Amino acid sequence: MREVISTDQAPQAIGPYSQAIRAQGLIFTSGQVAIDPATQQVVAGDISAQTDRVLKNLAAILQASGSSMEKVLRCTVFLKNMADFAAMNEVYGRYFQQAPPARSTVEVARLPKDVLVEIDVIALA
Repeated sequence: MREVISTDQAPQAIGPYSQAIRAQGLIFTSGQVAIDPATQQVVAGDISAQTDRVLKNLAAILQASGSSMEKVLRCTVFLKNMADFAAMNEVYGRYFQQAPPARSTVEVARLPKDVLVEIDVIALA
């Protein structure tokens, strides 16, 4: 059995996908980019500003599912430019201070809406 998770505190899906799915005691989020849920527009700013918005969006989705950032098991980070790794990592570290989740970080050629970063997570429900 699976349950669709949706909240207006995170950007609405820009395609045929759900913000998250709860199944078998886990939450699987779709990749989140730096879209402000209030305006549905990409936030202005550098990698730090975009990473912060992405993580706020993920936190909102997890909260709507009854989970939290503290329950995240794994993250995948997609960067437009690996030169932004240190700045992304500094902001990311503020959200995962204790027992951070497993993570992969990869550089990609292009991301939706030409953002600088996209992150998805798997968390305990």
